[in-house]
Amino acid sequence: MTNRTANASPQLCARIAGVLYLINIGCGIFGEIFVRGHLVVPGNATATAHNIMASELLFRCGVVGDLIMHITDVPMTLIFYILLRPVSKNLSLLAALFSMLQTAILCANKLNLVTVLLLLRGSSYLKAFDPNQLQALASLSLAQHEYGFGIGLIFFGVSCLVTGYLMIRSEYFPRTLGVLQAIAGMCYLINSFVSLLSPPLADKMFPAIVFPSFIGELSTCVWLIVRGVNVPMWQKQVGVNAVV
Repeated sequence: MTNRTANASPQLCARIAGVLYLINIGCGIFGEIFVRGHLVVPGNATATAHNIMASELLFRCGVVGDLIMHITDVPMTLIFYILLRPVSKNLSLLAALFSMLQTAILCANKLNLVTVLLLLRGSSYLKAFDPNQLQALASLSLAQHEYGFGIGLIFFGVSCLVTGYLMIRSEYFPRTLGVLQAIAGMCYLINSFVSLLSPPLADKMFPAIVFPSFIGELSTCVWLIVRGVNVPMWQKQVGVNAVV
């Protein structure tokens, strides 16, 4: 492998990860804010059901967008493992495992959104239930999805903490970026555990508690796209002739 190719490898990986991260963030915002945030009326199962069925395609697009987000999780996790492996192979693997566990949980959690559609479309086998019961069950599935999302973010929060620590130690990422990533992970953990322990308190903390997470992830995304990694320092960690 030539030196030019070796130099390009970590930088190319970083840029790809940055683009995937941007897609990931965009799909997440679309599903949570522009779809479910627009259609779901808290505490009103009837209005929520009416909104979803009146904008069924939008609701389905939200589900598809979420799945695209989780698809990007897989190559992103691999690239972060490759980029941070020179700092600590074991810790980088640990971060990847927590990230993949989050992805598995959130992918399975999408079935709650599919259940909402099944309940509201009025299939013949559901005629044993009256419309109010079906609407209540649909709202229950939406609530389960929100809790499932929070549970998945617990594992992502741990992954962010480990990733942030590795970035701080790496010398080829800015320490500030690692700190922001670690803060993002801590905020995810606090938000998810408080949601499980005290939902009223979680409602008061939201959205302030997740804003640092957004800043931390967006900062990492932008840095990867614009600056990438400090290649000489990366090579110092792995050796000039390292093959990635």
